Amino acid sequence: MSGAAFRTSNIRVQYGALPWRTTARGVEILLITTQTTRRWIIPKGWPIPGLRPSECAAHEVFEEAGVEGEISNRPIGTFSYEKRRKSGDAVACKVEVFTLEVLRQRRKWPEKGSRKTRWCSVKEALGHVSDPGLAKLIARFGRAADNAELEPAHFASA
Repeated sequence: MSGAAFRTSNIRVQYGALPWRTTARGVEILLITTQTTRRWIIPKGWPIPGLRPSECAAHEVFEEAGVEGEISNRPIGTFSYEKRRKSGDAVACKVEVFTLEVLRQRRKWPEKGSRKTRWCSVKEALGHVSDPGLAKLIARFGRAADNAELEPAHFASA
């Protein structure tokens, strides 16, 4: 499949994962830093030929954060942002986000040396992310977690 097949007009589609776990403190979310600007985000990336969107998201979360777990089949929502290329050009992107309940975190993973990871509460995550669309998605996830509704179906109409 060519890159053009994943575009909606001039907007490029990416797939991301919102990694989470339950601890004695409650639900925690795993954030990562971008490789260049060091802003806190969730793992995301471009479509991979031959993989379903949820599988792409699971692949990205392993590559970027070293975690594995149960990925949702349906996205919990989307957010948009402008990706800056090394050339300086900006690319409009829409990220379809899947939840991933983390079952294990590896000691080594492909991008460990180029990113930081941080487990944090929903409230802490909202204080770290700068993208308003991602913050809105995390807040919705937090409300569902508070209501013990962590299934993707609870996000479909929100």
